[in-house]
Amino acid sequence: MTRPENQRAHPLLWVPSLYFAMGTPMIAVSVVAAIMYKNLGLSNPEIAAYTGAMYLPWVLKPLWAPLVELFRSKRFFVLAMELTMVVTFSCAAFALKLPAYLPLTIAFFWMSGFASATQDIAGDGVYLTSTTPREQALYVGLQGAFWNLGRVLVSGALVSLTKVLYDWAAAGKPAPTFGPHPAWFTAWMMVMMLIAAILAATAVWHFYILPPGAKAPDAPSSVRAALATTADAWVSFFKKPRVWMMITAVFFYRFAEGFIEKIGPLFLMDKRAVGGLELDNMALGNINGTFGTVAFVGGTLLGGLLAARYTLRRMFVLLAFALNVPHITFFYLSQALPHDLVWITCVVLIEKLGYGLGTVGMMLYMMQELSPGRYRTAHYAFATGVMALNMMLTGMVSGRIQAWLGYQAFFGFVLLASLPPIIISFFAPFGATAEAEG
Repeated sequence: MTRPENQRAHPLLWVPSLYFAMGTPMIAVSVVAAIMYKNLGLSNPEIAAYTGAMYLPWVLKPLWAPLVELFRSKRFFVLAMELTMVVTFSCAAFALKLPAYLPLTIAFFWMSGFASATQDIAGDGVYLTSTTPREQALYVGLQGAFWNLGRVLVSGALVSLTKVLYDWAAAGKPAPTFGPHPAWFTAWMMVMMLIAAILAATAVWHFYILPPGAKAPDAPSSVRAALATTADAWVSFFKKPRVWMMITAVFFYRFAEGFIEKIGPLFLMDKRAVGGLELDNMALGNINGTFGTVAFVGGTLLGGLLAARYTLRRMFVLLAFALNVPHITFFYLSQALPHDLVWITCVVLIEKLGYGLGTVGMMLYMMQELSPGRYRTAHYAFATGVMALNMMLTGMVSGRIQAWLGYQAFFGFVLLASLPPIIISFFAPFGATAEAEG
C-alpha cells in the first residue's frame, strides 16, 4: 500500500536516508573498490587506473541532468537507480567467484557509477523541489552528516568487516603458493551483497516515503528543448568574467589530493618490505572510515565556521593551505615507518582534518563564485565536473608514478604537487559573476 502523493512526508523521514543512499555507492566504487582490488592481488598502477577512471560518471553527469526533468518524476529516477545498483552490486558480488572476475567487476562498478551519478541528480532535485527555502537551510547539515554516515559505513565498518569475514573463511585453509587467498573473494562477495541489501532497504523505504519532487519552473518540455537548455547553460557558463581562472582554481585546488586519494590507503596496506605500513583491513577501516570521517566532519564544521565569520574571500588561501600542507603527514609516515597503530592513526587524522577544512573552501567557491546566474544548478554541476575531472586524471596516473618512484619519493612528489593549489588560490577571482550581473 503506497502513501498518497498529496500527503507530504516530513523531511526528517527521507532526507537522511536519501543522502545516506547517495554517499554509500559513490564511496564504494571510488574508494572501497581500490581496497578490494589490493586484497585480491592487483598492482598499484592497475588499481589506480581502474578505480580512478570510475570518477567519469560524475564528470559527465551534467550532460544528461536536464533529461531527468523530462520523464516521470525525480522520485522515479531515485528508485530506479537504487534498484539498478542493487542488481549491479549483486552481480559484482557473484562475479568475484568467476575466473573473469576482474573485467566483470569493473563493468558492474562502472554501471553502478553511472546509476549513482544519476541518483545524485534526481536526489538533489527531490530535495530542492520538495522543501521550502527555510527547510533547505535547516536540513543542509543533515545532508552532509548522513552522506558521510554512508562513507563511514562503507569505507569504515564494511572494510573492517572484510577482515572478520576473511579470518572466518580462511580458518583451517592453507594460503596458496601464488595469488591472493580465496577467502578474500568470499569476504568481498559477502560485503558487496551487503551493500546491495542496504540499497534495497533504502529503495523500499523511499518507495513509501520519498516525495515525487516537482519540476523546475524552467524545466524543458522535450528532448530538443533539454538539449537547447543544456547548450545555453554551457555557453552562459563560459561567458562568465574570468571564468577560465576560476576553472583553473577549481581544477587544481585538489590536485595533490587526487594523487594521494588512491595511494594513501594502499600505502597503509602494503608490505613493509616494499615501504608500506602493513596494516590489516580492520585497522584501515577504523583509520580511513570511522576515525577519519569524524576528523573530516570536524574539519568541515570548523571550515564552515571560519568562512561564515571571516568570509570566503579572506579565508580561501588559508583553507587551501589547510588542505595541502597536511600531506606532509604521509611523507613523514613513509620515511619513519612507525609501528605504533595509535600514533599512525593520529598522524593520518591530521591529514583528514585538513582535508575537511580545505574541502569547505572548494565547495563554497563553486557555489558562490561559479554557480550564480540563471542556470545556478547546472553551473554548479559543471564546476563539480571540473573538480571530478582532476580527481579522475590524477587518480589514474598516481599508481604508475608511485610504482616508478617508490612510496618515499612519491609522497615527496605529492608535496611538490601541493604547491600549485596554494599558489593558484592567491589568484582565484572573487566577485566576477556578481559584478557582471550587477
